[in-house]
Amino acid sequence: MTTAKTLRQVHRFLAPIMLVPIVLTVLTGSLYQLVDMAGRDDAFEWLLDLHKGNFGFIDLQTIYPFLNSLGLLALIATGIAMWLQPKRRFQKKLNS
Repeated sequence: MTTAKTLRQVHRFLAPIMLVPIVLTVLTGSLYQLVDMAGRDDAFEWLLDLHKGNFGFIDLQTIYPFLNSLGLLALIATGIAMWLQPKRRFQKKLNS
């Protein structure tokens, strides 16, 4: 059962770390697409910069997509592995 415990620990550790970059990527990508469809993309280039991983003083554009994808793949792998583990059934003890 240490494998199941280790999987849960890895998943529980990675999930909050990956939440911010994934949500940031989804939101900035969607908002930029809306702005682009409205024809105002010139005024919102900063959204595209955030989407790509350019955070001003920290420029992660070269590795940001890889970090996002590796983190998400790790969450998917640990989630599927936990899901495929046999379920433990708890039985009530009868006091008779």
